[in-house]
Amino acid sequence: MVFGQILERFVRETPVTAMFRTVMENSFSTDVIDAVFADTATRQREGELLFSTVVDLLSLTVCGVRKSVNAAYTAARERVGVSVRSIYNKLNGVETEVSQELVRRTATRLRKVVRAMGAERPTAFPGYCMKILDGSHLPSTEHRLAELRTIGSGPLPGQSLCVLEPALMMITDVFPCEDAHTQERRLLPAVLETVARKDLWIADRNFCTTEFLFGIAWQRGYFIIRQHASTLTYELLKKRKVVGHGPTGTVYEQVMRLTHPDGRTLKIRRITVKLDHPTESGDEEIHILTNLPKRQFSGIVVAEGYRTRWTVENAFQELEQSLESEIRTLAYPKAALLAHCLAVVTYNLLSVVKTSLMKAHGEVVPRERLSGYYLADEISAAYHGMMIAIPSKIWRRKFGSLTPRAMAHVLETMATYIRPEQFRKTTRGPKKPRPKRTSGKRIHHVSTARIIAQRTCNKSKA
Repeated sequence: MVFGQILERFVRETPVTAMFRTVMENSFSTDVIDAVFADTATRQREGELLFSTVVDLLSLTVCGVRKSVNAAYTAARERVGVSVRSIYNKLNGVETEVSQELVRRTATRLRKVVRAMGAERPTAFPGYCMKILDGSHLPSTEHRLAELRTIGSGPLPGQSLCVLEPALMMITDVFPCEDAHTQERRLLPAVLETVARKDLWIADRNFCTTEFLFGIAWQRGYFIIRQHASTLTYELLKKRKVVGHGPTGTVYEQVMRLTHPDGRTLKIRRITVKLDHPTESGDEEIHILTNLPKRQFSGIVVAEGYRTRWTVENAFQELEQSLESEIRTLAYPKAALLAHCLAVVTYNLLSVVKTSLMKAHGEVVPRERLSGYYLADEISAAYHGMMIAIPSKIWRRKFGSLTPRAMAHVLETMATYIRPEQFRKTTRGPKKPRPKRTSGKRIHHVSTARIIAQRTCNKSKA
């Protein structure tokens, strides 16, 4: 047996679950989690309750293995050894810097595994590190806090900016904020601190500010960002020229000069796409700003590069549909943001599983057609039983200290047992228009059985 008799059975019967646990043990182990807390927390103290214990209980809820944090606690009460109140007190006080560092540190470890596989996805901008920036707003929670019980409005626990790297298909950084009404642009100074040489930032017009564009350029980074109508001081230096026709419309290009409040200027290109079909908001043209060198990337390539920003929207959709990233019972912002960040980590773990599958099977099922929902459903169904059969110490001994190269080899080996078609997304045709309904004010309820019987009767008469 390659993995041992019991583990081998799980690898053969539910390889996705075994892979998920394997990559989790290697990149998101209790040692890693506790080290993040020890290195980052400034106000909370470890005490009797380890941070990794809290994360473990919350992760079971995020992955759908348990219905709630309280259910996860009840099942592990003897092992945890503290009251459920202690668990929630810890959750409610976790600093957002700790949640952010969990995402960053695990993404760094997972990046090494993907690179060891040689599985980074090619992009339209070789030599540049593409980073797609977008905001994620957590939905309203239950009115559990005493102060919220008399308020009819939905209480929002926070928001975050997320950075997705398409080459890895992972969210490699988050910038959490407890105040849900904070303008997203106020979080951009923290983003600028992470800009590195030859980073290529792609974002929507909400992030098109003078400080952000100049900040990226001053740090020798690059951007493809849609122009906002009123946030820049600029001058168009030449008339626009047609450079070709892309998939969405005719593409124009011209030189633009930006002016910073301190007097410094920056010459960039403005790519205009005259759309074949207007956007949902009625825009017939969109303007895209970039400081990428013209000799390397034409206006058409830049316009196509901007369209890839929808990749992060797909990631958000998968977080919402496949994982419990928005636990409505967690009303405290710090707890809700920790759950959100754990969902991001879980998304990254699942992404590495997908990458391993593609490496082992090629394009039998294109990555875009693999369902995160089906993968997460398989894991939630089998995970608990697998952990009973194979204790944590065995996973730690076998996989906890593997190098990225050895880890890549193990994942690729396990992935050979997967049937990719099992996790293909279900396609459906266009939705039928919703028929007009009766009001229901006079007749509040109907019998479904009688409605079906009437349908049968009508068919027989016809």
